Amino acid sequence: MNVKRTTTIVVFAGALAAWLAAAATYRGPDIGEPLLLKSPAIDGRGAALADEISRLHERLHPSAKPPQAGRDLFSFVASRPRAVELVQIPAAALTEAPAIRRPTLPAMRLSGIAEDATADGVVRTAIISGFGQLFLAKEGDPVTDRYRVVKISSDVVELTDLADRSTLRLALR
Repeated sequence: MNVKRTTTIVVFAGALAAWLAAAATYRGPDIGEPLLLKSPAIDGRGAALADEISRLHERLHPSAKPPQAGRDLFSFVASRPRAVELVQIPAAALTEAPAIRRPTLPAMRLSGIAEDATADGVVRTAIISGFGQLFLAKEGDPVTDRYRVVKISSDVVELTDLADRSTLRLALR
């Protein structure tokens, strides 16, 4: 059995080698001269269009450079003040109605009110925003060096100005 198996393997190996040798040397059928295709007329028009586009692009470039300004575009310079014509107001107009000077209100606002239920009752905390800060204050607490919380109700907080003892009321909006 060993001789039969060896003979079968040798025959198939020889057939495979012959097949590979034939495939490697095969040139195929003779086709003849290679076929040359002429370029269609549209390709010539495309080349002419490309030339025209490049010519127009060259024409778009400015021929003269803009003048260089003597200023720095990245620095701010305030404009010169304009001359304003002064209007003389008669003295009689000034004495007729003196201007009423009203005190400026502080830039504070009541943002909210928090309530805590305790055994003694409801304790309220006012949330006041102003002067770039947020203040959480109960009754008697200072808000800045100038104001103190006097009373907090459900929607209004009363502050006392420590400088002149005036009362300021802030309400929820």
